[in-house]
Amino acid sequence: MAMRKPTKKELTSVPIEHLDLEKTTSVADLVDGYKRISFQARTLGMCASVLENAMTDPQCTVFFGGAGALTPGGLRKVMRDMVEFGLVDVVVTTGAIAYHDYYEAHGHRHYATTPETDDIVLREHFLDRVYDTLADESLFRECDDEIANLADGLEPRPYSSREFLWEMGKIAAKDPQSLVGTCYRKGIPYFVPALNDSSIGIALAKHHHDRVKAKKTPIAIDSIKDNYEIAQVKLKSPRTGVFYVGGGTPKNYISQVEVIQEVMGYAENPHMYAAQITVDVPQWGGLSGCTFEESQSWGKFHKDAKMAQSLVDATIGLPLLIGYLLQKGVHKKRKQKKYRWKGEELLELN
Repeated sequence: MAMRKPTKKELTSVPIEHLDLEKTTSVADLVDGYKRISFQARTLGMCASVLENAMTDPQCTVFFGGAGALTPGGLRKVMRDMVEFGLVDVVVTTGAIAYHDYYEAHGHRHYATTPETDDIVLREHFLDRVYDTLADESLFRECDDEIANLADGLEPRPYSSREFLWEMGKIAAKDPQSLVGTCYRKGIPYFVPALNDSSIGIALAKHHHDRVKAKKTPIAIDSIKDNYEIAQVKLKSPRTGVFYVGGGTPKNYISQVEVIQEVMGYAENPHMYAAQITVDVPQWGGLSGCTFEESQSWGKFHKDAKMAQSLVDATIGLPLLIGYLLQKGVHKKRKQKKYRWKGEELLELN
């Protein structure tokens, strides 16, 4: 049966509303205006609407997935504010985001440079470059030693990344602006599924090396415990929403939680809300640019899910979205989830 073609009147029913900067006095006003103009401004406005819907749904657990150099990029407090003000209930990032945050929790800083800086000279000064930003490798080594020493003092057994980030959070919590520390203070689970692929992993490799040489048992990071733990969060959530900045492992890890619970024998309950800002595009076949529609073919997102993706640099898009949500008072309309764990078992999610 052929589908009815839309009429011209239907196709021209929604006019563009030109952005009026004379009436724009806040970030929330600007993003609201974006919803009625074109191109990536409109998609960013659509992301804001999806997040607002997810975060004001009392049955929805909101997962945040972050990838890329967001901490050196100046977005550390923006990410922390998502947790501090109760906008998200689960955090999943690359190890680098957590490690750079931990580094800054010790009072260390990142520094502005240019992409044209002589990288051989930077190496001579033990400075690491992330595009136009520098970090001090000598101070990284101090943090590495501290993390290795932290591991030395733990019971030698397998830990999920959530458990190990919890221990790091106890130290980082001395800095109220720390993402890792705020997750600890607020009781929000923080998963780093690719923990090995970071300076945290480098520090834990030192711990392992030193313990083996001393003929002592090292701790281990059990990434399958991560799967088991985060699946329990999904299972105890009537509905779930995802918010991705960048893509990579955090994006796939959160998306595939739905598949994990199905393989475990539980009923389908695909994610109901999804928003992403990224600079990657789908035609190269990579996960970071993969559309949510493509993910629906895998059963990761509900057929009626509210979804939006915007092609925008995180340093531009994330502050606009979080500024919008906070200025709209979304954080005052929701209660952040509370957890009670016993080892790897999630006893309660309220």
